[in-house]
Formats: sequence, structure tokens, C-alpha cells
Amino acid sequence: MAIRVALAAAAGKMGKAIIAALCEQPDLQLVAALGRPGAENLGEDVGRIAGVAELGVPLSAQLAQALAQADILVDFSPADAALCHLRAAAQAQLPVVLGSTGFSADQQTELEELSARIPLVAAANMSVGINVLLSLLPQVVAALGEDYDIEIIEAHHNQKRDAPSGTALALGRAAAAGRKVELDAVACWDRNGNNGLRAKGSIGFATLRAADVVGEHSVWLAGAGERLELTHRASSRRNFAEGALRAVRWVQGRAPGLYDMQDVLGLRSTPAVE
Repeated sequence: MAIRVALAAAAGKMGKAIIAALCEQPDLQLVAALGRPGAENLGEDVGRIAGVAELGVPLSAQLAQALAQADILVDFSPADAALCHLRAAAQAQLPVVLGSTGFSADQQTELEELSARIPLVAAANMSVGINVLLSLLPQVVAALGEDYDIEIIEAHHNQKRDAPSGTALALGRAAAAGRKVELDAVACWDRNGNNGLRAKGSIGFATLRAADVVGEHSVWLAGAGERLELTHRASSRRNFAEGALRAVRWVQGRAPGLYDMQDVLGLRSTPAVE
């Protein structure tokens, strides 16, 4: 039988990409689509909203009803809404694939607590390419050594709310892991003004927001006389959607816990708790 999927933020950019990808998967079925309460397009067929064929699934704000129809919830909502949906999913004992970012420290703690009740795949970036990079980066940083400066540069569309992006932060944590330090101890978020020389061992971040950029991330590893750049560029949201659907299949039947795309792709043998 097909896996029955409820999709939150279905009318958003990622929601539309997931609908388009999901329609081509015979083992997956979209049974419910959630939109923001009060949204003007509530009641419209989400297939039409996504620019594909009509699916017979209206955009709805009825969370409990959506969860009752589904085997899993896929959610790319803003952090506050996503946490609300996650609480309801935990109450309904429903697995979740979560691509939301921008959680506060307290929200992240609650997310981890809720994952003790349900299997939860939470990833700042569902792209297979990015997650391979995350897996390799600690090895690259360790091999180069401490004399190489690390800078992380990210670019997204001008409507993205959180900065740096969740993916940039994940890359920062991976780089810090290569040096066996915590990111918060070495991160440099701001260089405005006269802040003096670059601190040895720091990991710098630069954020760009412009037009309709889907997502670009580069890690600079700069040593004396050379610079190694590891870059991922997304030309569409389809790769994120395909990764999310891969996670949907993988998480079925898993024990409760907090997982990420490293687990989904077999790049880690134990569940991740960040």
C-alpha cells in the first residue's frame, strides 16, 4: 500500500516542489495538505496550486483531521508553526519529516523531547549533495589542520527569514567537529566595525539575500598560498523535495528518536541528536 502523506505549508515554495515530486511516486499518496489559517486559497485543490494536475486534495487548516488521514507528516513550515504541528503529531503518534529551520534553543530542546515519542527526521537541508558534503567536511578540516582559515558563505532568496541559514550552521558544526571544538566557541557572526585581526581558529559566516536564489553554500578553507572551496548550488527545489521523500520512505517503522539525513543516507550508523 502507498504511504499516506500529510503535507504542511503545502502552498509554500517547498510545499509546491514536494507536491510535484510526490505526484510521480507510485508508492506515495498525498492525502492531506495544510495551509495557514485564514489563507485566501484555503479550499483550493493543491494540485492546481502547485501547478500540476488536480489531485482532489483541498488546502485545509484542519490539523487534526489531516493527521488522522495520514501515515506521516512532512513539514517545511516556519519554526513556530512547525513546532505546533510537531506537538500534534507526537500526540497522534505519527512520524514526521521536518525541514523547518530557525528554531530557538528552547524550541530545539522541545523538539528533541518530542522525538522521544515519535520517529522524527529533522534536517536543515534535505539535499543529498549537501549531506554528503556534511559527512566529508570533518575529515577534510582535520586533514588540512589548524593553519587553514574557515569561512562559510551562504546565499538565499530575499524572503528567507533566518540567517545564517540552517545549512550554513550545519556546515559550521561539521567543520568545528573536524577540529574537535564546539561551534559556539569559535564562530564569528559579525565583522562590522574595527574588530581587529581574524582570531586564529575561528569559523566565519557571511550571509547573502537576493531575489530568487534557491540556495548556495560555500566553505572556504584557506591556507598559505592556496584556498580549497567546497560549494553546493541548488538550481531548483526539486532536489530538496526528492530528499524529503527519501526520508519519508526511510523513517517508516523506525523507533522513536531524532534522526537526520545522515541517517537516511546511511552516512551514520547511530541516530543524530543535535
